[in-house]
This record gives sequence, C-alpha cells and structure tokens, in this order.
Amino acid sequence: MSADRTPVTGPFRIHVDARPAGVGIDVSHYLTAVVLGLAQAADEDGHGLLDDLRYIAELARSAAHQGSDSHAAHERDERVADLLAEVADDGVIPVYGEQVARLRDRLAVLTAPRPVPGQREAGAA
Repeated sequence: MSADRTPVTGPFRIHVDARPAGVGIDVSHYLTAVVLGLAQAADEDGHGLLDDLRYIAELARSAAHQGSDSHAAHERDERVADLLAEVADDGVIPVYGEQVARLRDRLAVLTAPRPVPGQREAGAA
C-alpha cells in the first residue's frame, strides 16, 4: 500500500482516496477492531449483548417515529455510547505524532482545487 494512500499506519490504518465530490476515508481496520470487540463481548455474555443490541434497535425504531429530540433518541444514543465505550474506546481513532501531519497533508492534496481538463482561459474562443 502506498504511503500516500495510507497516511496513518497505526495503531489503526487509515486510507484516504480521492472521490469525485471529495475524499473517501477508509477506517475498515478500526471497524475490524470494533467487530472483534463485539465478538469478544458476545463470547463473554452473548445473551446480554444480544439483549442490548435488540433494545438499541427498538429505541432506534421509536426514535425514527418520535423524532431526533425524543426520549428514545437520547436513550438510544446513550446506549450506543456505552457499548462503544465498552468495545471501541468510545469510538475514537487515535492518530499520533507525525501521522497527524501526514493525514493533514494527504487531505490537503486531495481537496486542493484542480483545473478541469479542456477548460479554456477566460476570453478564449
């Protein structure tokens, strides 16, 4: 993998690619760790985890009907935050040292305005 494409190599790899309307930030390495954390939680207490996930799904359905400022939406968000705290370090992807600058530089390169091929100069016929 290109160092340009992968400005962050650890503890979780982050790949950044150009997209037609911006960039794509690939955090699949981090999401793999989240899934592994869920698998570990399921191994330790599968019924409890399944109950928690079902309750979050129920809250999400209620929030969809009641609105984003409903009690269900707030409780759903709290439950999800609790689960993320348990299995995914609160959902935060750490980026350290020089990798911060490489990520910034990669994003700057990919978001810099580029000329459109075949575009004419002003006044050219």
